[in-house]
Amino acid sequence: MHRIAIVLGTRPEIIKMSPVIRECEQQNLDYFVLHTGQHYSYNMDRVFFEQLELPEAKYNLDVGSGTHAEQTGKILIGVEKILQKEKPDVVLQKVKRT
Repeated sequence: MHRIAIVLGTRPEIIKMSPVIRECEQQNLDYFVLHTGQHYSYNMDRVFFEQLELPEAKYNLDVGSGTHAEQTGKILIGVEKILQKEKPDVVLQKVKRT
């Protein structure tokens, strides 16, 4: 069985990835959620997890606010550490289209 990492960080990503998380739950897959915590308040994000009936993220980087460079640097460092520790076979992340 494959280990799956689901990386998200913003409220729109929580909403868009919720069907994937629910399917992982229903299929009893080995997965975990890594929340980058890019928004200012984890409590605001928590409402989305509760309303969408999603399990809490296993990891929350609590990156918070800052310049794009600061946020990106903190996210890359935090995600790398967790992926090295967990060694998932698959990493899923919603990529923003421009």
